[in-house]
Amino acid sequence: WDERADVAQHSLDHFFGAEGIQLLHNSHPAGDDATFNYWWLAHLVDARLDAFERTGDAQWLAKAEAASRNIRERNDGSLFNDYFDDMLWYALAILRLYDATGDAQHLADARSIWEHVVEHGWNDTMGASIAWRKQQLYYKNTPANGPFVILSARLAAHDDDPRYLDRGLTSYHWLTDTLVQPDGFVEDGINREEDGAVDLHWRFTYNQGLYVGAAVALAQATGDRAYLDAATKTALTALRELSHDGLFRQEGGAGGDEGLFKGVYYRYIGTLLEHLDPADAAAATLDAFVRSSTDALWQSAQTGEWLRAGDDWSTPAPEKTDFSTQLSAIMALELRAIRERGAVRE
Repeated sequence: WDERADVAQHSLDHFFGAEGIQLLHNSHPAGDDATFNYWWLAHLVDARLDAFERTGDAQWLAKAEAASRNIRERNDGSLFNDYFDDMLWYALAILRLYDATGDAQHLADARSIWEHVVEHGWNDTMGASIAWRKQQLYYKNTPANGPFVILSARLAAHDDDPRYLDRGLTSYHWLTDTLVQPDGFVEDGINREEDGAVDLHWRFTYNQGLYVGAAVALAQATGDRAYLDAATKTALTALRELSHDGLFRQEGGAGGDEGLFKGVYYRYIGTLLEHLDPADAAAATLDAFVRSSTDALWQSAQTGEWLRAGDDWSTPAPEKTDFSTQLSAIMALELRAIRERGAVRE
């Protein structure tokens, strides 16, 4: 599975690689590259770091650094944009870059994003928490608060400033009280149309993975295993509610942002599995899902020496796919490779 994860990583460059500042085409075959997908590129940094941590090969660290520079270059040299979730994803990625390189600028940039998000996105509408974007400060959701909790908990490990953990805990408890159902299923958001309504129809793997990641991060930061219980409950509920025949199928339209959603779930159940007893029934269920779904992915998406994934891993990829979808496949295969090794990833 190490070799298969490598194939998926190299296939991203093979099918989507672009010259110059574009770095990666948004789709294969290459089409409309007008959209600058900031948050996809943030996950590209993370995906390349997965390969670096797994292999120790400096080429993957160099690719992670290049992806990070690309975001800045295409964003007029700025860390910031209008979407708080986008920025938080980038902060999580560059905090990992700091851990990999020791370059203090990465840590400073992650802290700067946290400060910017709190200054511009934190408010008491619908309860103290982070808004989704600057144009809708009344709209609160899991995509913004989930990565905020994770970033806050991880920054707390690098800095004794009590604000990190205080804000992270407040955001987590808001999320739990507002958008998590009694069975652990995590809803998307509230008050999008300024009517106080919860968006019950947006049922995505992404939100489940984010809540799992937030709970695990707080378990690490506080030592309280109750957070692991909450993470486990949500992880298992997601399988029951969203998987079919051992797979997550296509979510929403083909590719696009939805193409990345299942990758987020895989990333954060990976962090959960590292904290569960392998003999535990929940761990066995989650591990079996990782194995069966990545088996299906490899079988459906591998052709010759390359791998190109679609959004439904039960069938071969359609003619056109987005690099967001390929990133989900990479995240899943990187997790499978780590599970096969029995290695630990933070």
